[in-house]
Amino acid sequence: MSAAIYTLGAMLRASAETRPEADALVFPDRRISHGALNRSARAWAKTLLAMGVQAGDNVGILLTTRPDFVEALFGIAMIGAVAVPVNARYQTSELAFLIKDADLVALVTTGRVADTLDFGERLNAALPSLRSAHNPEALTLAEAPVLRTIICLDPPVALYLLSREDALALGDEVSEEQVDAAIDSVDDQDVAMILYTSGTTANPKGALISHRGIIGNSRNLGKRYQVGPEDRVWSPLPIFHIAGILPMTMVLDAGGAYLTVPHFEAGIALDMLSREGATVAYPSFVTIMQDLIAHPTFQSTDLSRLRLMNSNFAVQPPAIKDAMTRAMPHTIQVGTYGLTEGCGTVCTSRIGDSYELRTGRLGVPLDEWEVRIVDLETGKDCALEERGEIVIRGPNMIKGYYNAPEKSAEVLRDGWFHTGDIGSFDESGHIMFHGRTKDMLKVGGENVAAAEIEALLQAHPAVKLAQVVGIPDARYVEVPAAFVEFTEGQNASEAELIDHCKGKLASFKIPRHVRSVLAWPMSTSKIQKFRLRQQLAEELGLEV
Repeated sequence: MSAAIYTLGAMLRASAETRPEADALVFPDRRISHGALNRSARAWAKTLLAMGVQAGDNVGILLTTRPDFVEALFGIAMIGAVAVPVNARYQTSELAFLIKDADLVALVTTGRVADTLDFGERLNAALPSLRSAHNPEALTLAEAPVLRTIICLDPPVALYLLSREDALALGDEVSEEQVDAAIDSVDDQDVAMILYTSGTTANPKGALISHRGIIGNSRNLGKRYQVGPEDRVWSPLPIFHIAGILPMTMVLDAGGAYLTVPHFEAGIALDMLSREGATVAYPSFVTIMQDLIAHPTFQSTDLSRLRLMNSNFAVQPPAIKDAMTRAMPHTIQVGTYGLTEGCGTVCTSRIGDSYELRTGRLGVPLDEWEVRIVDLETGKDCALEERGEIVIRGPNMIKGYYNAPEKSAEVLRDGWFHTGDIGSFDESGHIMFHGRTKDMLKVGGENVAAAEIEALLQAHPAVKLAQVVGIPDARYVEVPAAFVEFTEGQNASEAELIDHCKGKLASFKIPRHVRSVLAWPMSTSKIQKFRLRQQLAEELGLEV
């Protein structure tokens, strides 16, 4: 695409003009061309204009990964409104908070998706007055004063919701010229989307991401990975997450295809990687890669066209690195450091870096990013290999948090975003992630990184994944406690795992408790450590 294009609507319009018949989105049972995606997005833009949605208004999308999600997102962006993707895992209280906090004027959603997932039920619980609403085109809800319309894509459609057909029919009188004028009026510094980041013990925060931020960062990522129109980028990550939005934007901007799935299932994913000839894969997270390599068809799947994988082996258990390297010796494995507030990837490997650097570190800054490691106490730059807080600066970082000036001021200081992540640079300029500042334990006055203990536990042959939290202690204030998921068919006792750490860690770093888990409490993509901490504290009768 032209380097001058830095808004989502203009980007899609341009790719549709350049490669109208080429695949843009590929799902297991459906494919959509760039031209068709553009037409569908424009239909949504017309509907929103007819509904009276103004530039700068916030429109929510509460869906699992499906074509309509992408079509609505681009339609919202085309008219200068702000897309607010809602985490599909949000329960009643989280959903109620977001709808009100984000000042949504409209919401695109559906009803029952699966036996355990019914968005209609969650909305009714989050908005108790919704059931008694009479006019689906002009809602008046005490819980959400500015929410005017909820569009339900699939039948059955309750009387207080607007159906897809009725919603899209509203746009019939809006001209193509009006849509183009709206696209042309969007400035690249305008907010394109608000992505709510998972909280730990507090409510999530809405990160304000500009058109320039998401387009600029995705374009720089594509440049680093040498992505072109013939590339087919596969990602199983939910589209309401920056780790799904970024690679999708990257490849659509290049005129290529984005391959994805409504929900991750290893067998379906492996079949798709092979059948669709994926050239770039974005599994990223440990739980996804564990499921891929454990699937019976992994060894026989044809991955010969996969030239690059965002694998992050530097922060994965060694068994994952070994299994994937054996299965894909030809694939360039890259490491990545990023976060929502950085519009996704901030640092990643260069294709020409050595295997050791690409699998042992997390890369170098993308174009337009400045990255520093600073001392937590003094704010001064750390020496090479010295650990400190990662701070970042560049035109693609967030503008702040929605409706949260105090939280914005906490992290945006003197033009730098303070990530709360602990990192270090080596002499080659590659970054390494060592955990969160809030993931640091204070054991008897000593700083202890949870990641250090986790890495040692994961070196035990029976341990598939380990997570360490701090729990209250009368003498030391807090002490380490570990949760482990065992490799299938293997096991180890608490005493054995504690003994595994002795002699390799200082005594104050050795876990006092070890518990096994069968399933991790998850947000979108991250293990919720605070829930593990609460669980163990309750078991031990401790107050947290």
